[in-house]
Amino acid sequence: MSELFTPYTLRATTFRNRAWVAPMCQYSSVDGHPTDWHLVHLGSLARGGAGLVISEATAVTAQGRISPFDAGIWNDEQAVDYRRITDFIKAQGAVAGIQLAHAGRKASTGRPWQGHGPIPVAEGGWQTVGASALGFGDWPAPRELSTDEVAELPSIFAAAASRSLEAGFEVAELHAAHGYLLHQFLSPLSNRRSDRYGGDFAGRTRALLEITAAVREVWPADNPLFVRLSATDWVEGGWDLEQSIAVSARLADLGVDLIDVSSGGLDPRQRIAPGPGYQVEFAEAIRSKAGIAVAAVGLITAPAQAEQILADGQADAIELARVLLRDPSWPQRAAHELGDSIAWPPQYERGRWPS
Repeated sequence: MSELFTPYTLRATTFRNRAWVAPMCQYSSVDGHPTDWHLVHLGSLARGGAGLVISEATAVTAQGRISPFDAGIWNDEQAVDYRRITDFIKAQGAVAGIQLAHAGRKASTGRPWQGHGPIPVAEGGWQTVGASALGFGDWPAPRELSTDEVAELPSIFAAAASRSLEAGFEVAELHAAHGYLLHQFLSPLSNRRSDRYGGDFAGRTRALLEITAAVREVWPADNPLFVRLSATDWVEGGWDLEQSIAVSARLADLGVDLIDVSSGGLDPRQRIAPGPGYQVEFAEAIRSKAGIAVAAVGLITAPAQAEQILADGQADAIELARVLLRDPSWPQRAAHELGDSIAWPPQYERGRWPS
């Protein structure tokens, strides 16, 4: 059996394979509630054979949405609406995961296909908040969160995690990447605070570590907890790989089971030269130096490529994104190409590739 289709266990949760769905925003929620689109979108990815299906960045407060059309889990009614989706994902043999997020200064923006960019308050947007009153590029500056407001974030994220459990999710991931609020605290480019949540490495990582501890306390001991990090800002003087390794080791001590390793998104000055597997080296470094499991993501599109990353010990799982939008059955096709056999829904059995 290939590495990609060998089952993988974290705590008491076993994933049927290591081909996982990365969180992908759909900008299709209504007041934070999932819709039929989410049922079909996430359900089709579970039906296609993925081992883990992580829903999109899901805001822990209304203010924390990337756009007015983003998913949320800041109230119990939203959690109830997710249950039919998580039930369907699990019925297909996949594990259901949720990414808990707050967009910070990158909130209150439009749908990408309608002109991505800040939405003014007069047009239905809202005042954004951030680690410091520094805008993303030429976007409006956020209001800096007070020390007391930052200290309240752990309870806000923990409440969202508790609702996620009630909604049927089995894996929770904290979004500390791509320039959103928790990443804004980590990077010296966006965090100029003078209180205990700013300054040196200890201060800039404090919010993430306090939130992680609070979520781990309410998240069941048998259920895995992930954190997504941008391993580097791709800007001189910003958050970098060495700091990512250091915070990953601290997160492991707090009960985090896996780091979902991405990069960038904090500063429009970033200079990235993307190519096949361009972020894998970051995942490999965190895995080897921080002693924690990692998922690799970013232009991993071919089954043989994914298999080689796992076989070489560079990552423990592969997260897939755009390639799954093109081909929701990618895991089933990959299994065929790698000479493996995985379960198909009986309704689709007649569509299997010839052996």
